[in-house]
Amino acid sequence: MEHLIKSEIVKLLIENSTGYISGEEMSRQVGCSRAAIWKHIEELRQAGYEIEARPRHGYRLKYRPDRLAPEEIHPHLQTERFGREMEYICFTPSTQIIAHKRAKDGAPEGTVVVAEEQAEGRGRMGRVWYSPPKTGIWMSLILRPPIPLAEASHLTILASVGVREAIQKETGLDVQIKWPNDLLINGKKVCGILTELRGEYDQIHYVITGIGMNVNVSESDFPVELRKIGTSLAIETGRTIHRASLLATILKELEQTYFIYLQEGFSAIREKWEQGAAMLGKIITARTAQGSVTGVAERINEQGALLIRTSTGIVPVYSAEIDLPEN
Repeated sequence: MEHLIKSEIVKLLIENSTGYISGEEMSRQVGCSRAAIWKHIEELRQAGYEIEARPRHGYRLKYRPDRLAPEEIHPHLQTERFGREMEYICFTPSTQIIAHKRAKDGAPEGTVVVAEEQAEGRGRMGRVWYSPPKTGIWMSLILRPPIPLAEASHLTILASVGVREAIQKETGLDVQIKWPNDLLINGKKVCGILTELRGEYDQIHYVITGIGMNVNVSESDFPVELRKIGTSLAIETGRTIHRASLLATILKELEQTYFIYLQEGFSAIREKWEQGAAMLGKIITARTAQGSVTGVAERINEQGALLIRTSTGIVPVYSAEIDLPEN
């Protein structure tokens, strides 16, 4: 409840940023006392907002810090479920760890854990995801899909489709999907998606979809060894991206894609995925635990496996590292 009041106050301040809004009017619109308004204004100031108070005029917003707090995201949110419950953390080892705890405690589907900085952000196969403070979107989304355990791989595919569409709508950039979980711009990784689940006996208890995205990371922010393979939205667009509105768009597109999947099945999602896939029709090498497979990437099947056409026939690959040809 507290963060919802704060969200409404920020929304009112933004809507009236060219003038003042009185504490009395805020109290009336938000539905709390003027003393509560004053308390939340002070908390916002402590969080970095510059809010001018003028006798007989009210409050005016002079500066908003770049934050992913609920009060910044909710004014932009256009979802039914995703992001309506949100936990915001300045620093954490990993949003995945916290999301697992919240899911076990019964957090509703659509709950989001978002952090300004991660010390131990994770990618596939336990790799570390570089997560510098206040430059990206480091988040985890709790899902409770009514699907069999065998179809859980669909969720990574649909997440990559939803996030791709959100980035393209917010930036106009051409984003390509690299199977199974990376988003690329001009051949460089801008976002990784990690799906973890808990279930038993063909029943999914919950799924955690982790998203790590380089938003306002500058080239100098990247370690030297990552500069040739990593990029950010700011690098590619040449401008700073408003992270809160981007995150709201990501949640909207993810929710829409998720609902389409639940209503229409995997085929509708697979078609969108193939439209954005970076490797289809190209000769690639898939490095699996059983060895390497080289051939033409054809498509993905109903289980989400990548089908590779080799000299001896079609080989389905369920888990691998993909080496793409040089552009």
